[in-house]
Amino acid sequence: MSSDSDSLSGNGSDLRSDLLNVLVLGSGGREHALAWAAAKSPRCGDLVVAPGNGGTPGRREPVVVDDPSDVVALAKRLGTDIVLIGPDSAIAAGVCDALTAAGVLAFGASQAASELEWSKSAARAFCEQYSLPSPSYRVFERDQLEDAVAYVEAGGVPLVVKADGLAAGKGVVVPASVAETVVAVRAVLGGIVSAKVVLEELLCGDEISLLAFSDGTNVVTMPAAQDHKRIGEGDCGANTGGMGAYAPTPLCSPQLVRELTEKIVQPVIDACAQEGRPYRGVLYVGLMLTASGPKVLEFNCRFGDPEAQVLLPLLDTDLLDVAEACALGTLGKLSVTWSEKSACTVVLASPGYPAHPTTGTLISDFGANEPGSILFHAGTENDPAESGRLVTSGGRVVAVTGFGVSFEEARLRAYERANLISFDGKQMRRDIGWRALARTTGGYAASGVDIAEGNRAVDLLKGAVEKTHTSSVLAGIGSFGGAFDAKVLQGMTHPVLVASTDGVGTKVMLATAEGRLKGVGIDLVNHCVNDVLVQNARPLFFLDYVASSKIVPEQIADIVSGMSEACALNGCALLGGETAEMPGVYHDGHIDIAGTLVGIAEKADLLPRPNIAAGDVLIAMASSGPHTSGYSLLRKVFAGLPLDAMPAPLKRPLGDELLEPHRSYFPVLGPLLAGPVGSAIKALVHITGGGLLENLPRVFPAGLAAHVQLGSWPVPALFELVRNVSGLDAHELHRTLNMGVGMVIVCAHTDAAAIRSALSEETWIIGEVAPHDPETNGGTELVVLQ
Repeated sequence: MSSDSDSLSGNGSDLRSDLLNVLVLGSGGREHALAWAAAKSPRCGDLVVAPGNGGTPGRREPVVVDDPSDVVALAKRLGTDIVLIGPDSAIAAGVCDALTAAGVLAFGASQAASELEWSKSAARAFCEQYSLPSPSYRVFERDQLEDAVAYVEAGGVPLVVKADGLAAGKGVVVPASVAETVVAVRAVLGGIVSAKVVLEELLCGDEISLLAFSDGTNVVTMPAAQDHKRIGEGDCGANTGGMGAYAPTPLCSPQLVRELTEKIVQPVIDACAQEGRPYRGVLYVGLMLTASGPKVLEFNCRFGDPEAQVLLPLLDTDLLDVAEACALGTLGKLSVTWSEKSACTVVLASPGYPAHPTTGTLISDFGANEPGSILFHAGTENDPAESGRLVTSGGRVVAVTGFGVSFEEARLRAYERANLISFDGKQMRRDIGWRALARTTGGYAASGVDIAEGNRAVDLLKGAVEKTHTSSVLAGIGSFGGAFDAKVLQGMTHPVLVASTDGVGTKVMLATAEGRLKGVGIDLVNHCVNDVLVQNARPLFFLDYVASSKIVPEQIADIVSGMSEACALNGCALLGGETAEMPGVYHDGHIDIAGTLVGIAEKADLLPRPNIAAGDVLIAMASSGPHTSGYSLLRKVFAGLPLDAMPAPLKRPLGDELLEPHRSYFPVLGPLLAGPVGSAIKALVHITGGGLLENLPRVFPAGLAAHVQLGSWPVPALFELVRNVSGLDAHELHRTLNMGVGMVIVCAHTDAAAIRSALSEETWIIGEVAPHDPETNGGTELVVLQ
């Protein structure tokens, strides 16, 4: 099975004409990528991959990769000019040193320099000695097992457990509890892999892979990549050797790459030279981008796997030129350039991987060799029963790298090809690069919704609408709901009808895709109930409207059942509505729902009251989720993540979080408003589209604003995840999403305790009303809680 021949670009301008006989050492996907890059060089003469796999280019030769004498003998027999060393075991065994001593150029680190990888404890001491930013740590040896256990149990803090030696990318455990940490420590010190265990502070943030070429003095840093170590979507489950990667990552800007090169990569190379163990080859720095700055997680002393499969296709310069320059110490004389395209690699693994992979399974289809993707073999071998066919021979079977002018294009091409490859039990993460997609939202406006333009539209039509108003209209456009003076209603002193019309928005697209439409029926009613509640009205009746390209009776029944349930909860009647079938107006399978709720209130009790003043406090009530707002943004943030994934810090699947129904506040606030403290409530604010920033000002008179203290309420896990992966600032987040606050009560400071005591749930004081520029009609300022 030959390798795919797609390439991103031609070779660089620094090519030499002399041929090199090349030996690539190793058998995995990384080595296939090295061989692929070497094969497309005009300087590549004889190409041998030892031992190779079922898909590597060139000839294959048997060899024991971590036996220096065996590798040297093979290189001499083949007349090899340069050896490209892939595996960490070969580096750690001193293969590079043996080749150099035998007069063969070797692209790889020396045994002494590679201590940074094969000894985690030495790497931590190195970082400490040279003041490289790193997590705090402790090292325990095998005879200190009980001391290590005592340290874990006494600390009670999250720790990362690392075996000191090489472990094929699987020697790191991130336990979820103290008990699991103890089990991991005993497994390491009681096993045969390592005589030491390193216990490190658990860091939080985005993890990136920063690789660099070095000739012992000079460095050339590669585009920053992001690996996906966990077996499960949403970065859950066991650690693996890597289930996919992409580059460049928006998590690490070119400016940050330069800073990390200056502050971390180059100092490592300088320190190794100073210690008499010059570092040549590829240095891989695993970094965590924490809130307090980047910190070194680990060093690898060779290309990563699958980072090699995603980075080598982006290398414009001839790899053989680069490898030769690293080996000879002339990297400073070579101009190394990179493609401006993006690449995304998806790994396909055997069933049972990583713990107990099943091998020997026939690979029935590799998919079409389409432009824009490259297939790299890893755990494949020739079928002993049938010539020309391949079977699985390892945990990670193949990797598909897609590339394109944008990350979205690269990812699409990778998955298009990966989905065509077929073998029994194939494991494949469907979310590679989802964090990168989350960074491409550009805010709510880029999602197709522009709040500013929406506000401008209201301003433009407000005058025309108000021309139709009479003295009976007490609240109209721009309010949460229309209020109409209905004096004819009996049994009230001065009854007012309050109406609200709204829809569910793009949340209905998620619900339709998941076949969970009952919740959006609940959403619609509760949203409208809350919009009349904030004017102190109780709901009377509800009318609905459902439209689609084609009516599916079961879907309509599901939606209406949700509406009926919500109406019963809120004590109002579901009178019925309209169902419309409009092919050509809606895309096939798409549904839209809207509705109108009418409530009633005493005119004297209408909210907001006119006595809102500076110094009043803001009491927050929790939302049940995003409610019905911000889904254009949320769908983009999570476009690369399956809805059944459960990335930290979520405690349930993403789809459950996104489709949690919009809560009604009437069962709690209705009795409160009618009770002894009801008159102390000056205003209610339903936090809908526009978030806290846009909704709070709607109840304030001119000259007043809200000062909201960030950190004064617990942000639910979903919103925390959005904040972490989207890169959006606080202003954009709180202008788009409710961030965990669904309703705000405005009251005097002296009444806050009584109101909170009367509520049957936890609330938070999140800020206060403050003076504002009189030229504007209200506003909201976000203030960090001290």
